[in-house]
Amino acid sequence: MAGGWAPDGAVQDQIDDTVKDAVLGARARMPAGEGTDYCEDCGERIPERRRLALPGARTCVACQSTRDAAVVRGGINRRGSKDSQLR
Repeated sequence: MAGGWAPDGAVQDQIDDTVKDAVLGARARMPAGEGTDYCEDCGERIPERRRLALPGARTCVACQSTRDAAVVRGGINRRGSKDSQLR
């Protein structure tokens, strides 16, 4: 049972939307197109198992980890805090 102005199931709807956004974001970051044998960043050979598991891979695991760490972990604030929405 939801309280206030929120309908029943509002919390679950927020959770579902957050998961959906994360999945769509991950799919958007997936490599597409032709992969390479050598990493675009460091020039090391990309292991065959990685190329088979992730067609379109253009970086080695180490360089991709560095790229992933640099991605800003932002998103939509679903908490409804007025303070954060006004920024």
